[in-house]
Amino acid sequence: MDLKSHSLPLVNIYAVTVVGHDRPGIVADVTGALATHGGNIEDSSMTLLRGYFAWTLVVALDTDIATIESTLAPLEQTHLKIAVVELTQEVGGSQTATHWLSVHGSDRPGIVSAVTAVVAGVGGNITDLTTRLAGTLYVVLADVFLPPGVDVESLTQQLLDVAAELGVDVSLRVADNDDVL
Repeated sequence: MDLKSHSLPLVNIYAVTVVGHDRPGIVADVTGALATHGGNIEDSSMTLLRGYFAWTLVVALDTDIATIESTLAPLEQTHLKIAVVELTQEVGGSQTATHWLSVHGSDRPGIVSAVTAVVAGVGGNITDLTTRLAGTLYVVLADVFLPPGVDVESLTQQLLDVAAELGVDVSLRVADNDDVL
């Protein structure tokens, strides 16, 4: 049997980011362009940030980066910025959140940096992060993966200490993984 004639096509994995002025049809336009090359969206996250469209996709495609970029280039004419990065396929599975972190308080620079540094300091990984500014209230919501053996009580105290310095409230609670994608 000739293995070359029966081999599967080589599939490349790309991260595609799309940012710009929001308008109807952006998702349809981007996915339509990717579909012309058989693109399969494996993961994505999209939101509106202060009226701006922001989307990151992980896409499997059987084509090269230059072809993808040229296919998506006409969409940049509609006030979008699009970037394509080839990813390696060696990345393991995603981590499921073990805890939920929330921070609420008056807005000021450095809140996200200070709180996430405490989590990183114990080997924790932020797996999802949302921030919102509503008037003067700043809200941070994060899904956190903590490796086995982390002293959660000590971590919680460290977070409370940093929160007190920042003048915000913080909570860390065990995630109910039935509610997490």
